[in-house]
Amino acid sequence: MSIPQSGGGPITDHSQLAGYLADGCKPKEDWRIGTEHEKFGFCQDSLLPLPYDGERSIKAILEGLRDEFGWQPVNEGDKIVGLVKDGANVSLEPGGQLELSGAPLETIHETCDEVNTHLVEVQTVADRIGAKFIGLGAAPEWTHEQMPLMPKGRYKLMDAYMGTVGTHGTQMMRRTCTVQVNLDFSSEADMVKKMRVAVALQPVATALFANSPFFEGKVNGHKSWRSRVWRGLDDARTGMIPFIFDEGFGFEAWTQWVLDVPMYFVYRDGKYIDALGQSFRDFLKGELPALPGETPTLSDWADHLTTVFPEARVKKFIEMRGADGGPWRRLCALPAFWVGLTYDQTALDAAWDLAKGWDAETRQALLVASSEQGLQAEVNGIKMHDLAREVVDIAEAGLKNRAKPGAGGLVPDETHFLNALKDSIASGETPADELLRRYNTDWDGDISNIYDAYKY
Repeated sequence: MSIPQSGGGPITDHSQLAGYLADGCKPKEDWRIGTEHEKFGFCQDSLLPLPYDGERSIKAILEGLRDEFGWQPVNEGDKIVGLVKDGANVSLEPGGQLELSGAPLETIHETCDEVNTHLVEVQTVADRIGAKFIGLGAAPEWTHEQMPLMPKGRYKLMDAYMGTVGTHGTQMMRRTCTVQVNLDFSSEADMVKKMRVAVALQPVATALFANSPFFEGKVNGHKSWRSRVWRGLDDARTGMIPFIFDEGFGFEAWTQWVLDVPMYFVYRDGKYIDALGQSFRDFLKGELPALPGETPTLSDWADHLTTVFPEARVKKFIEMRGADGGPWRRLCALPAFWVGLTYDQTALDAAWDLAKGWDAETRQALLVASSEQGLQAEVNGIKMHDLAREVVDIAEAGLKNRAKPGAGGLVPDETHFLNALKDSIASGETPADELLRRYNTDWDGDISNIYDAYKY
C-alpha cells in the first residue's frame, strides 16, 4: 500500500488532473524500473505471524533495519511504520506484510542487486530475533484474527469499509502478497499501448507466478488465490478495466474513471480523515462532507490515485499488478518479464499483435482461468501454456534488443532473469504446482512444512 503522496499545490483547473499523469512522460533514455515485493513475516518457533509490537515483531524488524543498515524512519504518530533510503522505501501492508518499494533503477541487474541486498538485510535482523520471512501469494494457514492490523490510519478506515463493498477485501489487506514492477512511458500514445498490453497479458503473469494454492490450512482450488481475492474486493476499483481498450482512451479517460471511484480518505497534518464512499468530484467543488468548503490539492489527487486497484494502474508510471509474491529467485523475473515486453518497441508491438484481437469477455475469462488453473488454463482455444511460451519468447527478444549488460560487462543482457519462467514453461509447473505436488507427496498433507521449505 502506498505512503502519503506529495503531488503539489491547489487544484484550480480540471486539466491539472490529467496533466498530473501526463507529467510522467519522459524520453526513453530516462525510463527506469521500480520493483516492489511483499513478504510475510513469522515467528520461527510458533510459525505464527509477527505482531506489530514486542521483542519479536514487525516493529523490531523496522528498528533493526534503521539501526543496523542506515534506513531513515517514517512515523505515523509515535509508531514507526516505514523506512526510506536512497530513493527506496520499506512499508507495511495492513497485516504486517513487509514491502520493499525499490528505487527507480536503469537495469534489472541493478534492481535485482537491490532486492538481494534488502532480503539479506531483512534476514540478518530477522535471524537475530527468531523470525523468518516467506514469499507466497496468500497466507497458507493464518486466520484473519491471527493477522494483526498495522497501526496506520489508512488501514483502519479501509478495514471497516472493505466488508461493505465486496466479499474478499479484508483477505486482500491482511493475507495476500504480490510482486510488481513500475514502468515509464514516453507519451500518451505510449502509455495507452503499454496499458492495453499490460491488462491483456496480466493473466499470463498471474499464471506464471501463481503461488497461493493454500488458504486457512486447506487446498483452496485455485493456483492463485490472491488473484481470486482481488476479483472479490470492490468492483468499483478493481478488474480488467475494459474501457482502456475503447477508442480515444488516454489520460483524461483514466482521470474520469478515477474520479468516479469512491474515496477512502483525505490526508491532513499527519492524519487520515474518513471520506469513505464520498466523491472526489464533490471535493473539487468544495462540497466534500468530510471537509466542507475545502478543495483538494494535487497531493490529494495523488493519494486518490493510489486507491484504485485494477490489474494495471496508471499514475506517473504504470504498475503491473497481476503476480503473486514468491520465492527469492522469481522476484527479479517479474520485472524482466514486463521490461522485456514493454521497453523495446518491437517487443511491445509483437505483444499487442498477440492480444489485440481479444474481446473483453476473453480477457476476463483468461484472468479467471489463470487464477484457477495456472498454466493449464484454456479459454476459447487459447491454451495458457502455449500463450505463456510465446509471451516469454517476446520478452526475451525485447531484453536482447535492450542489450543492457551486467556484472561489469560479463553478462551481455538481462535475459537470464527470465530463466525461472522458462523453467516453468519447460516443466509445465508453476510455484503453485510445486507446492501442491509436495503437499501431496513428501509433506503428506501437512501444510506447515511450507515454512521451513520456502522461508527466505
